[in-house]
Amino acid sequence: MKTRTETDCIGPMEIPVDCPWGIHTARAIENFPNIGKPVNPRLINAYAQVKKACALANKELGFLPNADAIISACDEFQVSSFKFQLSSLQGGAGTSTNMMVNEVIGHLANAHPIQEVNLHQSTNDTYPTALKVAAIYGVRELSEAFAALQGVFQSLEKKWAGVPILGKTELMDAVPLTLGAQFASFAEAFARDRWRTFKCEERLRTVNLGGTAIGTGLTAPRSYIFLVVEKLREVTGLGLSRAENMVEATANADCFVEVSGILNAAAVNLIKVSDDLRRLAMLGEIKLPAVQAGSSIMPGKVNPVILESVMQIGIKVKANNGIVADCAARGSLQICEFMPLLADALLESIDLLIAAAQMLTKHALGIDADQGNCLERLYASPEIITAFVPMLGYDRCSELFKQFEQHGTGTIREFLEKELGEEIVEKTLSPQNLMSLGYKN
Repeated sequence: MKTRTETDCIGPMEIPVDCPWGIHTARAIENFPNIGKPVNPRLINAYAQVKKACALANKELGFLPNADAIISACDEFQVSSFKFQLSSLQGGAGTSTNMMVNEVIGHLANAHPIQEVNLHQSTNDTYPTALKVAAIYGVRELSEAFAALQGVFQSLEKKWAGVPILGKTELMDAVPLTLGAQFASFAEAFARDRWRTFKCEERLRTVNLGGTAIGTGLTAPRSYIFLVVEKLREVTGLGLSRAENMVEATANADCFVEVSGILNAAAVNLIKVSDDLRRLAMLGEIKLPAVQAGSSIMPGKVNPVILESVMQIGIKVKANNGIVADCAARGSLQICEFMPLLADALLESIDLLIAAAQMLTKHALGIDADQGNCLERLYASPEIITAFVPMLGYDRCSELFKQFEQHGTGTIREFLEKELGEEIVEKTLSPQNLMSLGYKN
């Protein structure tokens, strides 16, 4: 294998002659074995956009004669097929990722990775900025995924608005409602997730690009500092702005914790709704689509595997939320050293939630209601007598309850029809009355 020799402050190193990166990336790959997974592609693509914005600013100000080649390389980099081997779990606050991007772009542009590609920059301003760009694109996709999920559940809400079922509290029979109302509660939860993920972009729009190492802008000309974020807005099409206090913006990562908290709320809803759907299916009130055989020993068994997968994704996102918070809390003075793990957890959560929302959307399209079983379970439960309390009073209903338990035959509905008349029972247990939001007094 032919090699080339590169040298850094540690000494010389042999690198394959056709390798698209240089000594800094090669050392990082050697130092940080990729035991987990490589740097998230969202972050890499966003980093290329940041580098392009920096090159555009330096070109306009006359600092970078080789700017056009670097700008073209940034565009090529975003769609390149390079297989990046760098681990997401790296020390150095993301310096290895920054240097990998610098070296690959420098290789494509025949430019010096530090003196030209990284001109007037630091890892500490480019990395958080690239993460914010990547996260904004991600939460936009996530909001769209939740919009589709909300739409499916709203359609089921309308479809089953007239199907009465038995409500459950404490995993026990409770008072009646409609299956449509149950699915409306699911849809409303996803509507909040859609809105929250859409709005959380606002928490990410302020960037510290131009602040260099600690936010003071040391080694960068003032003209560049005031121009570079404008160029980044042009490159990304995002409504970004320069932080008023870039020392603070470089030192603190709590904005990512806030966004992660919103992702955590979405995970909670996905877990809760998926678990509720499992219970409704277990009770026989809904039928889930059969997607694969459920057992290697029990013929014909079909399990709610999609719902279980969505729940596991939610559990993983909840764990990632703790990671993001811990990484931000452990930043020291002017830097968050654990930004690589924070970035990996945050972007992974976005990717996972998008996948979960899409999986559940597709699955929900195939959900069907067993209306016969819904009515059978409803009319078999003595708890439906609660619907008659406004008309008969609590004591009279309690008396009827006891009479049914002691002497009743058939269903509670049949018993009440004999005691009260079919017309009164039909009206009281109608979906319109059950969902009328209280009774008229």
